[in-house]
Amino acid sequence: MVDETIARLGLILFVFVAATIAVLIVTNWVPDRPVSALVGRWARPPSQFLDVGGLKVHLRDEGVVSDAAPIILIHGTSSSLHTWDGWVPHLVDTRRVVTFDLPGFGLTGPSPDANYTIDAYVAFMGNLLEALKIKRCVFGGNSLGGNVAWETTHAMPDRVEGLILVDAGGYPFNSASTPIGFRLAKIPVLNRLMEKIFPRSLIEASLRNAYGDPSKVTADTVDLYFDMATRAGNRRALVQCFQQSDLGAHANRIATLTTPTLILWGGRDELIPPRS
Repeated sequence: MVDETIARLGLILFVFVAATIAVLIVTNWVPDRPVSALVGRWARPPSQFLDVGGLKVHLRDEGVVSDAAPIILIHGTSSSLHTWDGWVPHLVDTRRVVTFDLPGFGLTGPSPDANYTIDAYVAFMGNLLEALKIKRCVFGGNSLGGNVAWETTHAMPDRVEGLILVDAGGYPFNSASTPIGFRLAKIPVLNRLMEKIFPRSLIEASLRNAYGDPSKVTADTVDLYFDMATRAGNRRALVQCFQQSDLGAHANRIATLTTPTLILWGGRDELIPPRS
């Protein structure tokens, strides 16, 4: 009798757990969405899609057309050109400003060859400069974008007049706090589940973790990052990006840079802490 009771309780518990998991899957099942479903909200003018090496790159080219050294701003991991929405209005009256979504992120989406190494991003930046017919520029970059900015400068110093590095990657670092979305993207099996099961609350929690002031995370901000993450191919690209990253592999190159550089760092940055 006792064994039968235990067996019944075990069966009830199993059914409860299975039902709970099924509900979670159904309520958080988010398949990839085509870019066509997202452009109406996130690619309004002056957005355009520029062919760069066979990839349709979401890009904005604004400001003074005659600027001899346009400012090119590069966003970080899991972000988009909207990173710079607060900067661009203050620059376009006197400078030409180019913002864009890196391969693997935003509305640009995944790279055809699934190559997200720094060397691949440097090659992409060279192709972008050629597509825009820009001979010299100023690079600004945040996090991964900062890493791309200085690595590109190292590769083609004659084309870069200045650097603006905002919490830039490049040296090895130990995060004091990592957004849960990034942690899950690095865990086998779970990162594959993220391609279909993707609660909006995951994005919100990750953003609140990443923001120095979590109160600045608005519903529109969560919408933006959720939509960019679920753009077809981006979740798979994020996993591949982490798999291919080699933090600090080229740190010895930093000291060789002679380009005038402005370094900015958020005192509350726990992902790439300034004390690293």
